[in-house]
Amino acid sequence: MAVRDRIQRYRESGGASDLVRVEVLVPAIRRNDILSHAAEMRAEHRQRKERLQRNLDEALARYGVRLLDNIDLDRLPDLALKSKVVADALIERGDARAFVLGRRMLGEIGR
Repeated sequence: MAVRDRIQRYRESGGASDLVRVEVLVPAIRRNDILSHAAEMRAEHRQRKERLQRNLDEALARYGVRLLDNIDLDRLPDLALKSKVVADALIERGDARAFVLGRRMLGEIGR
């Protein structure tokens, strides 16, 4: 496999596939400010993905059979779309606890 193909595949499906490279020109004395802000944004993004995954796992563990009767999560490309579909199903088909979990998931997606 060519190096370009491997790089392209990593960008589409790898660990950083939902991040983009940005180049900006800033004054030299403010460089560290930009780098620290970028690091904070990456950490926040990672935490959001972890919370979405945790909520999705909880929903599937508790309500999997009830939720997945006509939903194929494998066809959805990313975690946010999967979470949205599951959250909608929780709200529509679940009990009060499922409703709360669905609202929490939708709130996390909206951030």
